[in-house]
Amino acid sequence: MKMINFKSLLASLVIAAVSFTTVNAQDKVEVKESTIKWEGEKLTGSHDGVIQLKEGFFLMDGDELVGGEFVVDMSTIEVKDLEGDNKAKLEGHLNSDDFFGVENHGEAKFTIKTAAKKGDTYGISGDMTIKGKTNPIAFDLKMVEGKASTEFKIDRTKYDIRYGSGSFFDNLGDKTIYDEFKLMIELMY
Repeated sequence: MKMINFKSLLASLVIAAVSFTTVNAQDKVEVKESTIKWEGEKLTGSHDGVIQLKEGFFLMDGDELVGGEFVVDMSTIEVKDLEGDNKAKLEGHLNSDDFFGVENHGEAKFTIKTAAKKGDTYGISGDMTIKGKTNPIAFDLKMVEGKASTEFKIDRTKYDIRYGSGSFFDNLGDKTIYDEFKLMIELMY
């Protein structure tokens, strides 16, 4: 009968577990110092504004980005290019079911699935959830000295936001609203 050396077996298991395990750390995003700007275009012009990040983090493996998750408070949609009644009217419309349905969908979320490093920029792919619908999205994210920045477009129709879309409605004329809107994001961490 062979005697098993339990100390050797235990040491081997610990070494194997450590070699296959990566320690990841979260870098929380500084919500108050971060900005999310948006711009939507229509046939006759555009509107722009801001929306607030509720919470978020980057998942790091040493100095390398490997994941993350970000939640936006949809009730904070603000129009910046209008004032008074016109501003209030557009903000109300954006909050309505014609657009983001904020009463029933108070948050939007983005989860990083993969991050491929290219210098100080990462090719990001992940899942965006808006109005209860989730779709894949990809963009480049620059990360330098505690600041991450990106700019990309989202096709709103993939999230059942079809109001004024020439892709779904005929004869809209100058009331046509383009399907894509742009996000310009700076996240401090």
